[in-house]
Amino acid sequence: MTPSASAPRANWRLISLAIVAAVTLLFIGANAHLIYVAISSQPSCVPHMKADDQGGTGGFRAARPAC
Repeated sequence: MTPSASAPRANWRLISLAIVAAVTLLFIGANAHLIYVAISSQPSCVPHMKADDQGGTGGFRAARPAC
C-alpha cells in the first residue's frame, strides 16, 4: 500500500470524528440550555378556580396554588 492511498482514509476518519464531536457538543449545549431555562424561569400566576368544582363545569384547580 502506498502512503497516498491511506491519506483519504485518514481524512474521512478525521471528518467523521469532527462531525461526531460537533453533534455531541450541540446535544450537550441544547440540554444545558433547557436546564438553565427550567431553573431560571418563574411562571406567572394564571387564573384558576379557588374552590372545588361544585357546579359540574369540568374545570380544574391548582393542587397547591402559589398565588
